[in-house]
Amino acid sequence: MTSTTGATGTTGMCCPYCGWPDDAEPFQVVSRHGTATGSTVWTRCGCGSLQVRAVDDRGARIVSRSRPADAP
Repeated sequence: MTSTTGATGTTGMCCPYCGWPDDAEPFQVVSRHGTATGSTVWTRCGCGSLQVRAVDDRGARIVSRSRPADAP
């Protein structure tokens, strides 16, 4: 998928690798999966960091994040 539409809500944090706000566009939605309480959205930051976002009635939160592929 090449969508750049983000998840609803905010995370209130920034990427530790590039400093881009987690709730700001652009980020690429890689996949979206429904859960019992909302959804899980896998996204990729502009720097390449893969993120797992839990989206529910409280908004979106990044629950896991990888380093960019070229990071040491």
